[in-house]
Amino acid sequence: MTEPIRETPDERFRRILREYGPALSRLASGYERVESVREELMQEISLAIWQALPHFRGECSERTFVYRIGHNRGLTHACRRRPAHEAIDELPAPLEPVDPKPHPDDQIARRQERGRLRAAIQELPLTYRQVVMLMLEDLSQAEIAEVLGLTEGNVAVRMNRARKALKEAMGERA
Repeated sequence: MTEPIRETPDERFRRILREYGPALSRLASGYERVESVREELMQEISLAIWQALPHFRGECSERTFVYRIGHNRGLTHACRRRPAHEAIDELPAPLEPVDPKPHPDDQIARRQERGRLRAAIQELPLTYRQVVMLMLEDLSQAEIAEVLGLTEGNVAVRMNRARKALKEAMGERA
């Protein structure tokens, strides 16, 4: 019986960035609105993953491990961010492909609604924004709790409060 081929550290790092890079970019956008600074944050996250990979012991899923690093770097970034970075730059364009079937007016309306939702998410307190961004990446409540170092009950409370705040924000803008 042959032993399975193992990834080299470089191969593993590249695979992780391929698999989780888009999601980490969206996570970074939850912490930073300015595109150029968001790119710097992504570099910090990538470097932190590279440095942490040799220490990964498999006590959690690789996905949770990567999101935890992204969350920690994002939180560090948010805590040290200067007020000069608070100015809103252009929000990122939607990352998902545009469906060619809908009418162009419908596409515009959906794009504007997504923009309103992204802006409303950006206005949430950081503790709620973190939970929402991870939920939007399809992490389970248990995974979110592990990434953020919270109990599942606390995650549920934050999510309910975030939903309520988003509903109010979206209703005010309607």
